[in-house]
Amino acid sequence: METLRIVFTEKQKVEVRKETFDPTIGQTEILCAALCSLISTGTELQCLRGIFDPDTNWSDWVKYPFYPGYCMVAEVLEVGPEVKGIQKGDRVFVENSHTQYFKTDAKHAYLLPQNISAEQGAWINLSKTTQLGVRRAELQLGETVGVIGLGLLGQLVTQYLYLSGVKEIFAIDPAESRLQLVQERPGIHLLPMDAGKAHEEIKHKTDGRMLDVIFDITGHPAVLAQATRLVKPLGRVILLGDTATPSEQGMGRNVVSNSVSILGIHAQMNYNGWNHPEMAALFLSYIAQGRMDVLPLITHHYSPSEAPQVYDSLVQNRSSAMGVLFDWTKLMGGSEL
Repeated sequence: METLRIVFTEKQKVEVRKETFDPTIGQTEILCAALCSLISTGTELQCLRGIFDPDTNWSDWVKYPFYPGYCMVAEVLEVGPEVKGIQKGDRVFVENSHTQYFKTDAKHAYLLPQNISAEQGAWINLSKTTQLGVRRAELQLGETVGVIGLGLLGQLVTQYLYLSGVKEIFAIDPAESRLQLVQERPGIHLLPMDAGKAHEEIKHKTDGRMLDVIFDITGHPAVLAQATRLVKPLGRVILLGDTATPSEQGMGRNVVSNSVSILGIHAQMNYNGWNHPEMAALFLSYIAQGRMDVLPLITHHYSPSEAPQVYDSLVQNRSSAMGVLFDWTKLMGGSEL
């Protein structure tokens, strides 16, 4: 069986390859045809750039050729005889790379409810990562919170924060295009600037109290030190962006003097009794209820055959797009999305 795969063959080089694979499935496996996959722009562009400190998660993980992607919704073509709860024709979310046809163990697939579209389901992985970040903050009603970086994760964190009962949210990003995608809600303040310039604005708007919590979702090594200056004494900094160059990252001058907590969280973690299927189900319930909305965040649909041009455009100007989907139904013989 032939399949198309998106491959980073080396640093800064993207190809769409036609490969042959054996579609024979095992007892507990499913064979799938991709419907759509979401580009995790921050992570995938870092993998494409290939600039990492040695002995980091990044350098251990990214080896070329590298197969990017982990936000896939697919149609089930065939199920193994021991598979339970998934049938041919079902739509499933799988943490699979950008690939036209693939097989996986059924335990790695999450069945999508009928009232959830493929485009919505493609956000499940990012929804879990951001939900973990919000849980890590252990927010209290009435707290004032900031979000630095309004890419895919920042947008989701902001929506979760609003559901969490915080008093005010400061959304910080120098790109106006990203700020415009933040839902207009009472208590959300949009700051079109980088974190280093946000201190005086936040100090003024909080009457000098500063923030209870700040989320650094940029992965940029310079931002952590800027973030620690935006919280009050005993404030918390949540690191959702894992920098690829920690040798360039500093904490800031007031972490000890202000007793600031720096709290990291990794996407593979469970937290306070919540596992990944439960977090996915909660996210989809918010989507179904209209309490969260990811569809306005989808700014571009492309055929996978356009992948080299798509990634090149994102490298040149990442803020020109938000949710970028590969629509695998655009390929010959694809199912309807």
